[in-house]
Amino acid sequence: MVTKEIIYYTPAAEDRTLHIYLPDDYNESGERYPVMYFWDGHNLFFDSDATYGKSWGLKEFLDSWNRKLIIVGIECSHRGEHRLDEYCPYDAQLMGTEIRGEGRVTMDWMTGVLKPYVDSRFRTIPGRESTAIGGSSMGGLMSLYAVTMYNHVYSRAACVSPTVIIVEDRLRRDISEQKLAPDTRIYLSWGNKEAGDDPDSPFGRIVSTVNRNMQSFLIGKGALTSLYLQDGGRHCEADWEKQLPVFMNYLWV
Repeated sequence: MVTKEIIYYTPAAEDRTLHIYLPDDYNESGERYPVMYFWDGHNLFFDSDATYGKSWGLKEFLDSWNRKLIIVGIECSHRGEHRLDEYCPYDAQLMGTEIRGEGRVTMDWMTGVLKPYVDSRFRTIPGRESTAIGGSSMGGLMSLYAVTMYNHVYSRAACVSPTVIIVEDRLRRDISEQKLAPDTRIYLSWGNKEAGDDPDSPFGRIVSTVNRNMQSFLIGKGALTSLYLQDGGRHCEADWEKQLPVFMNYLWV
């Protein structure tokens, strides 16, 4: 079942909606569950909530999956381009848009406010071994940032089509200073048509190189990684939905 709750997002001084999935027997089971946090929570479950009218279909996947999790999706800012600011750890530029990197502030709120709230509100297994994070595009970037820079909180991350390219050097520099636990699992993916119909376009080759180099770098840091190239994959929810069984089965073995 999916419920919605309002939480006050302190950094922006505004309310945000949480989109929360609970196993259907949650009220009867008395069990505790692992938790996976997702960015862009409005895009996870229902087409009627999704920005572009197509969700990830995550509810249908979880209802038939062989694992039981609590999912907490935090809705992004819908005010101008502020989502980019909140979902980027550093000042950057994306397609001509100037980004004021508020990612660390966002993550401090996620770990210091949202996670304690979820752990007190629901029957979670609160330890890092049972806590994951995931997202796509800028949310994929933030998931990579979270699992490496806040590795004491998150042990697993689904970094789907992460926008690493705009901050690659600074992110690698900061990760290089971190010690990652050996059970850290990181899923990285991209689609070979995210940059257009030609998989061999110059930008497509750059995206491929960035992801492959990041995987090698993370392996060097001792993390467990999975690199997935989606044949025909574009930068959209319909194709990210197809990756659900790939990354969920990898992260939650």
